[in-house]
Amino acid sequence: DLKSEMNKTRKLPLKKDTRASDSSQEDAIDQWARRRKQFKDSKKCSSTGGSSINSTITEGSINSEDARSVDLGLHTENEDRGFYTENFHSASWVFRGDDVSPDNSPRCLSKRPRPVAIRERTVKIAKGTGNYPWGFRIQFSKPILVTEVDTNSAAEEAGLQVGDILIAVNGTDVTSMPHSEAANLARKGPDILTMIVGSDISRYPNTPRPTCRGYLHKRTQSAILKGWRKRWFVLRHNGYLQYYKHKKDEGKCRPLEVTKLEGAEIGVDTSLGKPFVFKCIPQTGNRIFYFCATSNQEMKRWLEAMDKAVHPVHQNHVWVDVTLHNTSLPPLAIKNPECLGLLHQLDRSKDVWIQHYCILKDGCLYFYATLRSTPAQGGLYLQGYIVSEQSLGSKRSVIELKPPSEEFKTFYLCAENVNENKRWITALKASINKWLPLHQAIQDFMNRPLEETRM
Repeated sequence: DLKSEMNKTRKLPLKKDTRASDSSQEDAIDQWARRRKQFKDSKKCSSTGGSSINSTITEGSINSEDARSVDLGLHTENEDRGFYTENFHSASWVFRGDDVSPDNSPRCLSKRPRPVAIRERTVKIAKGTGNYPWGFRIQFSKPILVTEVDTNSAAEEAGLQVGDILIAVNGTDVTSMPHSEAANLARKGPDILTMIVGSDISRYPNTPRPTCRGYLHKRTQSAILKGWRKRWFVLRHNGYLQYYKHKKDEGKCRPLEVTKLEGAEIGVDTSLGKPFVFKCIPQTGNRIFYFCATSNQEMKRWLEAMDKAVHPVHQNHVWVDVTLHNTSLPPLAIKNPECLGLLHQLDRSKDVWIQHYCILKDGCLYFYATLRSTPAQGGLYLQGYIVSEQSLGSKRSVIELKPPSEEFKTFYLCAENVNENKRWITALKASINKWLPLHQAIQDFMNRPLEETRM
């Protein structure tokens, strides 16, 4: 069990030997030697190379190059369950649904009705005073839309948002009634207004949280070794900065160190008399990191990306909420999947194939241990990936999922036979095509005939 093995590995560096005696120097040395050996054993390359099942390993300060105590806990959002989401979060995407005709634009740029995916949730609003006791406005019918939410109102506190679709009011379905009848239901009901609302995942593009990768020189401040060391740095979309000794180690070995950037202070530093130096002071601890880039342009690239990590956007895109909800469901409970069945995924670090029961839905591939497993072990966000059939080693037919940039991971999947591979390839391409980069969606919209763009 990959997950249990990870948990075992995670705990090794943090074990405390209660038998060590403070009064015995020899015992303390032996204890340190044992912990060092444990850490070296656990530091071997993990199985995250070509796998989407990402570790949430926590390393102790033994691994710090500066030999200082640092909080290195790596906690991700969706990836706690093994979801590889980097490409989705690194750019802005819009959902165009099943209607992928080039003559039509995504729903966020057009009022044309089309099949969409809805995330449902319950909102309870306490009745206030005045002419508008709940603090929101609804318009239109079939569906009824929330078109205004008052600032600092009970509706805003309850999480109601402009663009939400009304599905039920106080237990009554309102999807087929005029909005005036729905308003009467609310007025005649109790002081606690209970509504089921849905959010259209194609209405708004997601907010990108770009990643950043590259070599930087890091200043080492330990008492033994001082100077600058060249390291491969990775700023992930979740706001954690990690680094490796070499570029090739990313995805194969654990990072040497992981630092949370949210709330940190960053900026150019001139105190060291060296060009292109910038510093980072994390919110926790009393440590200052100094980095040196190769050019002013490279330094600005890192500072811009790090500034977004310092002030992160915490609100999930609706589609992310949908996928999180789906992970808690049994495989066959996910509505209208585009493809399902057994797939083997290549773990490149061990050169072995791991079997999953897979569900494909709206550009997300969910991995389950078996057909009866709950929740999902993990999966892939497929926006922007290119699907093709390749031969790999002894296998003549393998599904290759190639990212739009080499900084992201390439994945290899294999079904039971060639025909199954082709079935999956067709479904994967169609599912990925439901999503467009925002810049392309805008360009397609602007290229449409003038009479179609008038408001």
